[in-house]
Amino acid sequence: MLPLAVIGNVNVDLILGPADPWPTPGTEIMVDYDELRVGGSAGNSALTWEGLGVDFQIAANVGTDQFGEWLQKEFGSRAERWPVAPTGTTLSVGITHPNGERTFFTTKGHLGALSWPDVLATLDTNRLRGGYVLLCGSFLTDTLVEQYDAVFDWADANNIRIALDTGWPIAGWTEANRVATHKWLSRCHCALFNEVETTRLANSVEPADAARKLKALMPESAIVVVKCGPDGALAVGPDDELVSVGAPLVFVADTIGAGDVFNAAFLAALAREQTLQESITAGVHVASKAISTVPRRYDSHDLETLPETAL
Repeated sequence: MLPLAVIGNVNVDLILGPADPWPTPGTEIMVDYDELRVGGSAGNSALTWEGLGVDFQIAANVGTDQFGEWLQKEFGSRAERWPVAPTGTTLSVGITHPNGERTFFTTKGHLGALSWPDVLATLDTNRLRGGYVLLCGSFLTDTLVEQYDAVFDWADANNIRIALDTGWPIAGWTEANRVATHKWLSRCHCALFNEVETTRLANSVEPADAARKLKALMPESAIVVVKCGPDGALAVGPDDELVSVGAPLVFVADTIGAGDVFNAAFLAALAREQTLQESITAGVHVASKAISTVPRRYDSHDLETLPETAL
């Protein structure tokens, strides 16, 4: 299996809800559910790899408080070299709604302090050669983003393929954010966006057309994946052929981080040198299982034995 790593945002998620109706300012309501857990795109993807029994590295940072200590403990030896930023740990409070939607309140916290020297000191480059690195949380890791050219240079020099999932920009897909992302994609092997992100970024209505527009900005051997939620996923590969897979009908218990779970399962399948069709099938299968189980359950068998209906 090819080596895997993730670079980006790990923070604390406090999930509460459901809230209905939205409370009037100055009042208090009671909710039925709460959960304190590891969050952030990098954190969610890393936990998925751990659940799937896949070996990986993770480069992240934490704040100088009890939340930071807790995050490091959750990742054990993989977090031993994580830097501690001189600020509080980023906390994201997610309020769920009866219709499955959610609203997030997030503190700025430690994420913006993560730098390329921090990342480089955390990763074992020799062990990553020839593998895949998932780069995520772009619009939250301000310092690292300014040093992305160094990240791409390092990847090129060590035969490492970068898979990019920027997440949704706080300011939306402004022209400046589009230009920056197009530049990053020109040096990435794989793009992993959801349907709305893809169509907004490419200024195209149809996801497949948008995927092809983004692929035209990338190296010839690149892959563009579009995560379509309940409709499954599609991808355009190096040969420009479009492949797709539908999602099974499941009872939805918790969709938070579903795209990050997909990313992890998809890249794990690619790292096992499975086909693009098999890889997006793995992503959809594991993400569907994740959103329909509380607590989330998946293991190595989910990569080895996929339901025939998903292929």
